[in-house]
Amino acid sequence: MSRNLIAILRGLTPDEALPVTECLIKAGITRIEVPLNSPDPLKSIGAMAGKFSDVAEIGAGTVLEPAQVRDVKAAGGTLIVSPDCNPEVIAATKAEGMSSFPGVMTPSECFTALRGGADGLKFFPASLIGPDGLKAMLAVLPKGTVTYAVGGAGPDNFSNWIRAGATGFGIGTALFKPGFTVAEIRQRAEKIVAAYDAAVSTEE
Repeated sequence: MSRNLIAILRGLTPDEALPVTECLIKAGITRIEVPLNSPDPLKSIGAMAGKFSDVAEIGAGTVLEPAQVRDVKAAGGTLIVSPDCNPEVIAATKAEGMSSFPGVMTPSECFTALRGGADGLKFFPASLIGPDGLKAMLAVLPKGTVTYAVGGAGPDNFSNWIRAGATGFGIGTALFKPGFTVAEIRQRAEKIVAAYDAAVSTEE
C-alpha cells in the first residue's frame, strides 16, 4: 500500500542516502525528501533516485528558488517540497512535470498554491495551525484538496489530524536526525507506519 507519509531527511549525507532510503522503503515509507540545506543534497537525491525511483518518490525539501527545482530534476528527483508558498517555484515544478507541495499556513496561501497548480498543501508548522485550524480551512478549500501536516504531527496525534481532514504527514526529526543509525531509523519508521495504519483504519 502507498501511505501518505513523507520522510524528511534533513542533514542526510550522501554516504547514508542509500542505506537509509532502503530501510524506509522496507518499513513502508515510499515518499522521501532530502532538504536542500543538507550536506551535498543533490548527490544524495541522485543516488536515491538512481536506485529506488521505481519503488519510491524521491525529491527535495526546503526548495526556495525555481533554479533549485531544475537542479533537483537534473539529479533525478520528482518531488518538490517547500516551507513557503512561492508561485514561481510551483510553476517551475509543474513545468518540469514534478509533484509540488508548497508550505502554507493561511487560507490566502492555500488558494495561491492551488491556483498555481500545487498537487498538495504542506501545512507548516502544523503545531501552530492545529487540527481545528486545518478543519476550518478545509471548510472553504476545494473538496479533495490534498493536505499534509508537517511540524507537530506524529504518531501520538495522527488520529486527531486525520479526523480534521489531513490527507497525510511529513515526518522529520521523529524519524531521522544526523547520527541516528539505520537500525534506529528502521525502528522509528516501523513505529510511525504502524501508528499511521492504525489511525487510518480507525477513521475509515
